[in-house]
Amino acid sequence: MKLAARGHIFEFPRRPLIMGIVNLVADSFSGDGIVDIPSAVKKAHALVADGADIIDIGAESARTNRSPIEEEDEASQIIRFIERWESRVPLSINTWRPGVVRRVLPRGGHILNDIGALPSDENARLCADTGAALLIMHSIGEPKVPHTHIAYDDIMEQIGLFFAEKLELTARAGLPADATILDPGLDFAKQRHDNLRILRDLMLLQRFDRPLLLPISRKTVIGEVLGIPPAERDAGTIACLVAGVLRGAHIFRVHNVRAAAHATAALSAVS
Repeated sequence: MKLAARGHIFEFPRRPLIMGIVNLVADSFSGDGIVDIPSAVKKAHALVADGADIIDIGAESARTNRSPIEEEDEASQIIRFIERWESRVPLSINTWRPGVVRRVLPRGGHILNDIGALPSDENARLCADTGAALLIMHSIGEPKVPHTHIAYDDIMEQIGLFFAEKLELTARAGLPADATILDPGLDFAKQRHDNLRILRDLMLLQRFDRPLLLPISRKTVIGEVLGIPPAERDAGTIACLVAGVLRGAHIFRVHNVRAAAHATAALSAVS
């Protein structure tokens, strides 16, 4: 299996990829946002030194208790980061609004991390036009809106149907299959039992033959299980990482890159 992301090629099976998080916002849920771009770039380089294979940048918090910022402000913040990024390490652009994507991707970025559930093919077409890979995340409804009332008869069946539909949509939009990544969307329009079921049965999504990303870092479900705030959830994050590796995940989006890199290296040594 291959992932092609704007000149970067990743061949699987291989050691899991670590995606380090840089939030270009003041109100990150985990309290690690940085609005000063030089400081954010410095942090990104530190994450690379700790073992990050990909840097994920976003300028719009996914928190549902915050109003969306203006598209121009979001795009400008991301572009300022891209203009200062001189590393060969690929960038993942965390945004879902086509108006922002249209401004940003021509300036750079290798992966579009779209948490908007692809209501249309516009972002897929923009990725096809630029050569960027597209990360397709399962969710229901618009981001920034609480969906805690959503219930599923079978969450894994619903995710499977969703991915089949969205992969067909991206193919019609001209995006090559090897330029797609799948994300089951932990915590997005899901309850605690849904998230735990995804972690237990992740191997069911291997049938799509696409890299699976788990955005496990400091998730609400970890806090619900352990009864602790985001800043204290790194040990729970590593537990979820180990479960993900054993069930076939390929990419992990994390805040604590060093801990994740050490965990994957240790797992590789004993497997």
